[in-house]
Amino acid sequence: METLTLEKFEEASEVVKKVTNETKLIRSNYLSEQTGAKVYLKPENMQHTGAYKLRGAYYKISTLTEEERARGLVAASAGNHAQGVAYAARAFGCKATVVMPEGTPLIKVNRTKNYGAEVILYGEGYDEACRYALQLAEERGCTFIHPFNDLDVVTGQGTIAMEIIQELPTVDYIFVPVGGGGLLTGVATLAKMLNPKIKVVGVEPIEAASMSAALAAGEVVELESANTIADGTAVRAVGDKLLPYVQQNVDSVLLVDDDELIGVFLDLVENHKMVVENSGMLTVAALKQMDLRGKKVVCVLSGGNMDVITMSSVVQHGLIRRDRIFSVSVLLPDKPGELQRVAACIAEEKGNVIKLEHNQFVSTNRNAAVELKITMEAFGTEHKNRILDELEKAGFRPKQISTML
Repeated sequence: METLTLEKFEEASEVVKKVTNETKLIRSNYLSEQTGAKVYLKPENMQHTGAYKLRGAYYKISTLTEEERARGLVAASAGNHAQGVAYAARAFGCKATVVMPEGTPLIKVNRTKNYGAEVILYGEGYDEACRYALQLAEERGCTFIHPFNDLDVVTGQGTIAMEIIQELPTVDYIFVPVGGGGLLTGVATLAKMLNPKIKVVGVEPIEAASMSAALAAGEVVELESANTIADGTAVRAVGDKLLPYVQQNVDSVLLVDDDELIGVFLDLVENHKMVVENSGMLTVAALKQMDLRGKKVVCVLSGGNMDVITMSSVVQHGLIRRDRIFSVSVLLPDKPGELQRVAACIAEEKGNVIKLEHNQFVSTNRNAAVELKITMEAFGTEHKNRILDELEKAGFRPKQISTML
C-alpha cells in the first residue's frame, strides 16, 4: 500500500520551491493579545495563485511520466486547486482542463483561464463537478489530478509543515483548515514525523463538517449538503485514502459557524492589511475555542482568492454585526427645525450619517409624525448606545431597525 514517507516529504519540499513564494510566519500581536498565546500566521494567501494548492498540484505533476503529462490533465475544483493545476501544468508545458462548480467566484474562474487551462463550469458544488471531471478524464484518456484524495498531492501540501517547523521549531499547535482533508493530512503527518509533541488541530465549517462526520463514524460519510460561505472547504465527503492518517495524527477537529468568519475578515484586513478568503480564515476563527495561553500557535491561512463582490458583502455585514454601522427610525413632527435637532444630537456624540430616508406618509396626520430613517457610522456598541441615549433624551424615541446598505 502506498504510504506517506519522510523521504517523499523532503523531496517535495525541494521540488515545490521552484514555483512557490516564501511565506514566512507573521507574528500577530493582535491575536496574541486576544488569546494569551504567541500566534503566528502562515500566509499561503500570498502564493502566486493565491493559495497553498499550487504545492500539491506541482509536486503531483512532477511525479508523472512524460506520457501521462502528454495525455493532458483534468481536475475538479472550487477554485484554488484549479489555479494550482493550471499554473503547474503551464510550468510543465502540458494541457489542463478544469471543471469548476457553476457558482465559483469569477476571480477564480478568470485566473484559472489566464494560466492557460480550459475551464468548464458544471454542477452546483465541488462534488458534482468532480464526478463530471472524472467522466471527462476517462472519455479523453487524460490524467486526473485529484484535489485532495491523492497521496502525492498530500505530500506536496505537507511541505507547509516542513517550513513552519524549520522557522519555529518549538511550535506547540498548528491549526489547519479542512475541506477534503488533503492539507490537514499532509501537515499533520509530517508534523508528527518531525515532532510528535506538536498538536495539530483541523478546523472546518459547521455546514460542511465532513471530516467530523467521518471521524465520528470511523469511515467516510457523505453529507447531504455542504452549504457554507467557506466555499473552498465545501466538500461533502473527505478522501478515503486520508482518513486513516487523520485518525492517527490529528489531535482534534473544531467547527466554526459562517457568521464568525465575517468578523475575522475585518480583523485580518484592519490589523494585518491582508485579504484572506472565508475558508482560509477558519483557523483564526477557531482560536477562541481553546485555552492556548502561553502556547506558540500557527494558523495556516490557506488562501486569499475572494472576489470583490463577496468581499464587499463580508465587510458590510461585519461592520453591521460590530455596531459600526446601524440604522434607527424616529418619529418627529413635520415642521422646520426638527431634522436639525436630530442631526445636532447625532453630531453631539460624533456619529456620522451615511443615509437619510424621510417618509411623510407614515401617518395621515403629518403634523403629528413623519418617519425619519437614519443609517450612521459608530465606533462600536458603546458609541452606538451613547448616540441612541442622546436621541432618547431629546424625545425622539429611536427604534433600531434592520440596516440595509
